[in-house]
Amino acid sequence: MPEGAFSTLHQAPHEFVREMRVATAVKWYELGRISQGRAAEIAGLTRADFIDALSRYRVSPYQYTAEELIKEMRAE
Repeated sequence: MPEGAFSTLHQAPHEFVREMRVATAVKWYELGRISQGRAAEIAGLTRADFIDALSRYRVSPYQYTAEELIKEMRAE
């Protein structure tokens, strides 16, 4: 990445890398490619901090399909 990009983003390179790790982990979790625990590990966060990151990115910490929700509701 060009050095000028970091100044445009108002971030130091290490801050940019950290943010990219979190963003990538959030997206992979949102797509259902990885578990919440694995995503937290990739992001370099505790699970609680990862859940906070999900909130910042407006991604639900609950990853259920419509069918799974209906099944859960019927089980009660």
